[in-house]
Parts: sequence; structure tokens; C-alpha cells
Amino acid sequence: MKFGADHLPDDLVLLKALILQLQEENALLRHKLFSPKSERSPEDADSPQLAMFNEAEELSEEPAATPSDADAEAEAEEVIAPVKCRGKRKPLPANLSRVEVIHDLPDHELTCACGACKQVIGEETSEQLEIIPMQVRVIRHIRKTYACKVCEAAPVTADKPAQLIEKSLASPSVLAMLLTTKYADGIPLYRFEKMLSRHGVDIPRQTLARWVIQSGELLQPLLNLMRDKLLEHPVLHCDETRLQVLHEPGRDPCAQSWMWVQSGGPPNRPVILFDYTASRAQEVPLRLLDGYRGYLMTDDYAGYNAVAMQEGIERLGCWAHARRKFVDAQKVQPKGKTGRADMALNLINRLYGIERDLKEANDSERLAARQQRSQPLLDQLKAWLDKTQPQVAGQTALGKAVNYLASNWSRLVRYVEGGHLPIDNNRAENAIRPFVIGRKNWLFSDTPKGATASAQIYSLIETAKANGQEPYAWLRHILERLPTAQNVEDYEALLPWNCSPASAPAS
Repeated sequence: MKFGADHLPDDLVLLKALILQLQEENALLRHKLFSPKSERSPEDADSPQLAMFNEAEELSEEPAATPSDADAEAEAEEVIAPVKCRGKRKPLPANLSRVEVIHDLPDHELTCACGACKQVIGEETSEQLEIIPMQVRVIRHIRKTYACKVCEAAPVTADKPAQLIEKSLASPSVLAMLLTTKYADGIPLYRFEKMLSRHGVDIPRQTLARWVIQSGELLQPLLNLMRDKLLEHPVLHCDETRLQVLHEPGRDPCAQSWMWVQSGGPPNRPVILFDYTASRAQEVPLRLLDGYRGYLMTDDYAGYNAVAMQEGIERLGCWAHARRKFVDAQKVQPKGKTGRADMALNLINRLYGIERDLKEANDSERLAARQQRSQPLLDQLKAWLDKTQPQVAGQTALGKAVNYLASNWSRLVRYVEGGHLPIDNNRAENAIRPFVIGRKNWLFSDTPKGATASAQIYSLIETAKANGQEPYAWLRHILERLPTAQNVEDYEALLPWNCSPASAPAS
């Protein structure tokens, strides 16, 4: 018995849908395995993407030009090598110290053939970069003791400067280097241990780990002030990623823990804070954002629903997440054919094009442009969505993209309400990326204390970087002054936006 396409039995319809779903999943998996891993976001269309592992190949390989028929005969007679244009060399930073080496003519060349002495009429200057390897030395603190030989008064010993970690071998410079190499450069402690051993210094990684934990605890007052600044700003980004902690009481070593990131603060004083938790439940954002009032930008994870329902919090949706799902739907379309995913991506990319045009605009100009240019595109996309959603199966890649867009629509369109509101959550995703890259090197945290210390130090380093500070110089600066800090004003002076780079010692 034959059936028409519109009169298939329910079992066959379900089977056909399942086959289509499996085919799309297989295509996406193959794409993830064999295609480039980086995703080029539409707002970065004008920015070059860095190739991390094929610099030499890119520099050595020139794209082959396809000659036209008219040029084929001339090309057969003469082959001209392509002209390779060299980029202009960037000058070395002006703040680096410079050592002048004078090169002069030998004495016998200072006399001209006519017998007169040659005079200096100019000079040519060129620069080379020099790197001095890590220097390890010992600071000996010698405290003089005085006593009176006439009377029996007790001896008096000179005071020793306050130390961050008392009775420790670690100076501020050692702690700053330790924290920078692990959390800014992603070097695990066992590698730093080997770096020290090459200089004849044997410090076990257990000691290094203890120094990291102690540093995080001592720097907590700065983190408290940074959180206050973060919660004062009316826009806040949140995201989270997985973290494995081996020795967590009552949990399997393979259990997943979480590292949360919150990014926000004024444009001239950005703040990035990390927090470690063993749970991803909604109680976590409720605690982290306690007292916050303003716009909250997140993905559609349901764990943020409770905090978004609180009075004074308005939740925004992320267009980058919505776009990403249509990109997946586009990947499984028949090759060479334009589909519905292309229609949605075209409109979304035009929204991002408007944001690129408004990159240098102020908030009022951006609001006016969004109302005039972005709102009609959103209306057009909503009409397309209402028409398309009933026509696509929910389990297909396109169906998932359409349903995501529909369920988050009210949050996604809210960014046009103000010129200060973001279109996506890329700020949080970019903030959490250094942690994800570093995690590929050190893989896991050993204990909850270590994971908490990682959150604390990542918060300090990433906030310092966002405020234009060089991590090692700023960490050394604050670690040298932290032992003498006694009040809120002393701690506020150490915050990244209050610490002039010129006042921090050079690395």
C-alpha cells in the first residue's frame, strides 16, 4: 500500500523526523571535528582573526592567483614572482628603559685625506629589543640589636618591615611572579617549580600552592571593594563554565564544579569577578547578585530566572547565542542552496552592522540610531519568525534556532531600550576566556581552597588587565603596600584604576 507525502502513518513521520535529526547531528559533529574551531562574530567582521598555530605557514604560503584566458599566453612567456609587501614595523614602547650604545669611527678615520679633522654632522639611530632572563637573588634582612653596657636595660632590635606572609621565603616580587605565571600565562605550578630549580632554588609545589591560597585570602579586601563597584553599575554580564576539583568533601573527583564570572562597572573602571561554587543552582546567582539593581545580560540558562524575577532587575537576551544556533542550522543546509537560516542570519548580521557603525557613538546617539535603524529590522525579523515557527520541526537544527529565538524574543529586543545596553553577552564570554585557556594547561584544582584562590587571583589579574595595568607590575605594587594598609582609603588606593602604571615598579 502506497501513501502520499501528506498521508504517511504517524510511525513513518516520526521515523523520518528522527532520521533527519540524526543526519543533522552527524553533520554538525563532523563540522566541529574537521572545520575551523574559531567563530567569527559579526561585530568583529573588520578585525583580523589571530591564527595561533600556523603563523609560519601563513607567512610562507601565498594564495595562487587564477590567470584569465587573455593573460594565459603572456604568462607562458614570462612568469613574474608576486611582490610581497612587508608590514610596517611597530615602534618599541616608549616606556621601556633604554641603554644607549655609541658607535664611533676609529681614530684613524677621523682625519680627512686633506688633513682636516672630520666634524659630526648627524647620526643614525636603530633599536633592538633586549630581554634579561629571570634573575633570582636573596634579600637578607639584617636587624641590628642594641644594648646599654652601663645599665641593665633590655636590648632593643630594629623593626623588620611588615611582610605579607610572615616567616616566609616569598617576597612581593616572588608572589607577583608566581601569580602572574599561573593565572596570566597559564603555567601550572609544577612548571614554575622547575623554572626555580633551574636557578638552584628548590621550592615544592605544595609550598607554592600554599602561597597562592594565602595571597588570595590577603587580597580579599580589594575584591570586596571591586564587587561594590561592580554592583553599582546599571549593566552587568554573567556567565559560567565547568571546573573540576579533585578533593572536594563528599563529592566524586569527576564531579563538575563551576566557575562564575561577572563583568561590568563603568567604562573607565571595568570590573571582572570570578567565583567558584560546587553547584550551578539558582541560589548561586541570587547570592552573587544580592543587592544588585539594573540590567542583567545572560544566556538563557534557567538558573538565572530567580534572580531576574527580583524587583529592579531587568534581564537581557544574548543575540550572539541566538545567531550561533542559526549558524548551526546553516551548516546542515544543502550545499549551494539558500535556506531559511540564511534569511535570519542576514537580518541578525545587519543588526550587528548597525552596532559596528555606532561603536564610537555616545549613549544618546546610539539609542536614537537603534530606534530608527534597528527597530524596523527587529519588526521584520519578528514577522519572519511568526511565519516560520509553525512550519519547522522542533527537533531540527533550524527548529531549535527558531524556538530559541521565539522563547527569548522579549529579552533579545530589550537592548534597543537604551543606548548603554549591550546587544550580546560577549563581554562575559571574553572575560571568562582566559580562565578556559588556562584550564587547558593546569586541567583542574586540587582542593576547594585552591579553586577559591584561583577565582580570587583571576578576578584581580583580569580586572587589572581591563584597566590597562601590566599584571606583574601591578601585583608587585599592591603586594608591597598591602601589609601597611589599615583603612578603606589605603585599600582603595591599590585598586587598578587608582594605581598609576608609572607608580608601579617595572617588571
